Amino acid sequence: MLRIDDISYSVEGRPLFEGASATIPTGHKVGLVGRNGSGKTTLFRLIRGDLTLEGGAITLPARARIGGVAQEVAATQDNLIETVLAADTERAALMAEAETATDPARVSEVQTRLADIDAWSAEGRAATILRGLGFDTAAQARPCADFSGGWRMRVALAGVLFAQPDLLLLDEPTNYLDLEGALWLETYLRNYPHTVIIISHDRGLLNRAVGSILHLEDRKLTLYGGGYDTFARTRAERRAVAQAEARKQEARRAHMQAFVDRFRAQATKARQAQSRIKMLERMQPIILPAEAAQHVFTFPAPEELSPPIIALENVAVGYDGPPVLKRLDLRIDQDDRIALLGRNGEGKSTLSKLLAGKLERQNGQITRASKLRVGYFAQHQVDELHLDETPLQHLMRERPGVQQPKLRAKLAGFGLMADQAETEVARLSGGQKARLSLLLATLDAPHMLILDEPTNHLDIESREALVEALNAYDGAVVLVSHDMHLLSLVADRLWLVSGGTVAPYEGDLESYREFLLSGATAPAQASRPAERPKTPPPPKQTRQTLQAELRKCEARLDKLAEMRARLDKKLADPELYEPARARDLIEWQTKYAELETATKRAEALWMEAQERLDAAG
Repeated sequence: MLRIDDISYSVEGRPLFEGASATIPTGHKVGLVGRNGSGKTTLFRLIRGDLTLEGGAITLPARARIGGVAQEVAATQDNLIETVLAADTERAALMAEAETATDPARVSEVQTRLADIDAWSAEGRAATILRGLGFDTAAQARPCADFSGGWRMRVALAGVLFAQPDLLLLDEPTNYLDLEGALWLETYLRNYPHTVIIISHDRGLLNRAVGSILHLEDRKLTLYGGGYDTFARTRAERRAVAQAEARKQEARRAHMQAFVDRFRAQATKARQAQSRIKMLERMQPIILPAEAAQHVFTFPAPEELSPPIIALENVAVGYDGPPVLKRLDLRIDQDDRIALLGRNGEGKSTLSKLLAGKLERQNGQITRASKLRVGYFAQHQVDELHLDETPLQHLMRERPGVQQPKLRAKLAGFGLMADQAETEVARLSGGQKARLSLLLATLDAPHMLILDEPTNHLDIESREALVEALNAYDGAVVLVSHDMHLLSLVADRLWLVSGGTVAPYEGDLESYREFLLSGATAPAQASRPAERPKTPPPPKQTRQTLQAELRKCEARLDKLAEMRARLDKKLADPELYEPARARDLIEWQTKYAELETATKRAEALWMEAQERLDAAG
C-alpha cells in the first residue's frame, strides 16, 4: 500500500502540494491526472525519494521496489535482449553469483531464489515485451546503438516492465509508441501483477488500463473510482453541486447582510443583528475548483479547390532501395478526414511524406491541384525548433514583412499568449512547443493537413481543442496517431497501410483494435482495393462532380447507419447493464455519443451537397 499523508512541497516559492493525502492499495492501477504544471512529475520524484518533502510523509511497504523510465537507454553495443535482461538487477546479480559461488548452502539459496523469480524463462519474457513494443526478432538481436533516441526509450520501457517493480511509475509512456504498441501496453498494464501509477493524457489508456483516477488539483489529491470518463462525469457532477451550494450560500449571506445593514442601529434589533454578524463571520465560503485552462487552436481557412486535390495512380515510393509502398491508387478530396492505420514499420510515415511532397515517387503518376498547399506536422519537427529563439522570432522569420501585433494574434490563436511569445523555446513546455510547430505547419492556410502523432505532449484539454479545430477546418486531414479517441472523433475514412500497399479498411476502429490485440497477421475483414483516381472534370462537368459528391455523402451516411445499428444491438443487450460491466457500458455509451456527432456532421455535409446540386439546376 502506498500512503501519502498530509504532504507539502514548493518549487521556487510556489506551493505544489499543501496537506495533500491519498492511499493507493497494493495492486491497484491508477491514472494520475491534473493540469500541466500542477506537479504530477514532481509527485513521482517525491515518491522515489529524489526530492525531500517539506512536510508530511510518503510510506511504502518495506523493501518495496520502485521502477520507472527516467531516460532512454545508453547507445551501447549490447543487443536489446541483453539490455532488457540487465534491467532486472536482482536476477543479473544472482546469475553472476551462481557461476562463482562455492558454498553449498549459498548455492542452494541462489538456485532457490532464481527458481522463485522464474529466471530461466527470462529471455522469453523479455522477447515478448520487446515484440509488443514494436521490436521484431531481428531487431532484438541488434545493438542499442543502432536505434534512435525514441526507440531507445521503448527499450527503457521494456526494461522496467521486465523488472516488474512493486510500484511502477510511468510518465507519458505512449509518447514514443505507435497505436499497436499503445494498445499492447494497455493490455499489459491491466494484467500487471503489482501497483501502477501512470501519468497520461491518452483517454483510451486511462479508460481501459486503470481502475482509479488520482486527481491533482488546487494542491490536493483526490482519488476517484473508475476510468477517466467516469472521473470526468463524477467531477462535473460534484462541481455542479458545489456551484449550486455556493449560489445558495451567497444568497444567505446577502440576506443576512441586508438585515444587519437595516437594523444594526436599532436598539430593538441590535442583538439579532449582532447574532447575524457572528454567523457571517463563521460561515466558511465555498471555494470552487479552478476551471481548466481554455486551450484553443485556430486553423486558417483555405479557398476551395476542385476535387480531387491529389490523386495517385500506380505510384511506388521508397528511399534508396526497393519501394516501401507500391501500387498506390488513391484519391483525396478537400473534405476528407483520413486515418492511416497499420503496424509499425509498414509505411505510414512514408506515405505521409509522399503526400506532403517531402519524398519523391519512384514511379507512377501523382496529380495535384495547381494551387494545392499542404501543411505537414511530424513529432520530430518539434525537436527542430530553434531553442534560443522565441515563438515570436520564429514567426518574424517566416513573415518578415508582417507587423508584430498580427504575429502575436496568430500565436494567441494557438494558445501562446504574451508571456510565451517572448519566452525562449528551450524554456517552453512540450505542449507549447507542439503548438508552435502546429502553427508553423498551418501558417499558409493549407488545403490539406498531414499530422503524424500530433497529440504527443498535449494535455487532455489541448487534445479536445485540437479535435474541435480539426472538425471546423475546411481542408483535408490525414492523421497518424496512437490516440484512438482523436481518430474516432475526427476521421471518417480509414486507410490500412499493410503488405507494401494502401487500401481502404472496411471495419471500424474497434474492429481494428481487436485485430491488433489478436496478434493476427491480417485483418479478419478483407479490405477492397482502393479506387483508382478519376481525372479532374473540366468546368462543363460541374453538375456531374456535384452528383458524385452527393453520392459520396450518401455512402458515408449509410456507413454511419450500419455502425448505429451495430451499436443499438450492443446497447440492447441486457447483460451489458450488469453492475460488473459498468465500465463496458460507459465505453459503449461514449462510442454512441461520438457516432451521433459524426452523423450530424455527415448530414450537414449531405444537405450542403444537395443544395449545391439544386442550385446548379
